[in-house]
Amino acid sequence: MLNSYTSVDKVLLAVDCIIFGFDDEGLKILLIKRDFEPEKGKWSLMGGFLRRDEVLNSAATRILDYYTGFQDVYMEQLYAYSEIDRDPVERTISVAYYALINIENHNKDLIKNYQAEWFSVAEAPKLIFDHDEMVQHAIRRLRYRTSTKPVGFELLPEKFTMRQLLELYEAILNKELDKRNFISKINSLDILIKLNEKDMLSSRKGSYLYMFDKEKYEEKLLNNFVLNL
Repeated sequence: MLNSYTSVDKVLLAVDCIIFGFDDEGLKILLIKRDFEPEKGKWSLMGGFLRRDEVLNSAATRILDYYTGFQDVYMEQLYAYSEIDRDPVERTISVAYYALINIENHNKDLIKNYQAEWFSVAEAPKLIFDHDEMVQHAIRRLRYRTSTKPVGFELLPEKFTMRQLLELYEAILNKELDKRNFISKINSLDILIKLNEKDMLSSRKGSYLYMFDKEKYEEKLLNNFVLNL
């Protein structure tokens, strides 16, 4: 009987988190060394299993908090992975999320305790199971989101220069952008607050610092604006 709860197979549901960060060296990903078999000691995404009393978003938030101490970060559900042999122990379906974190603010003690390490996206080690596929899928999604919506601000410090913003977008999109055109498009969105402060380390004259105006951004989202980088 197709509709009988007792006659159907039971499968495990996992949640895996792809955590991106950004610093002066470019776009990075946070990985951990798996501490149990199979594949013990190999690099892995951060993940866990869905509990009976939680929904997927809550599970992803719990896992992120457990490994990094962060809760209020940009996170988006990515895709469900259901290949029959993706986990050699049990039939397991994984729902992947990707998150954006400012590396300067991450909890160093938690990362040290869980043997987590930041890697350049371009030089990340091979991961267990189908985690490499998840990462590539997440990068494609992030690039699409970044080219149409200004979602990358979560990777920057609260105050940043226009050069830092440009370098972030170039790192995510993996291409060089025309500086004048980029600044013109960003300014036309009217989602930045120009501060009466300068970063004096960037040049002799210094570079003005900016902050992201979340209220204006959310208003524009209601009108379905597109960045088109």
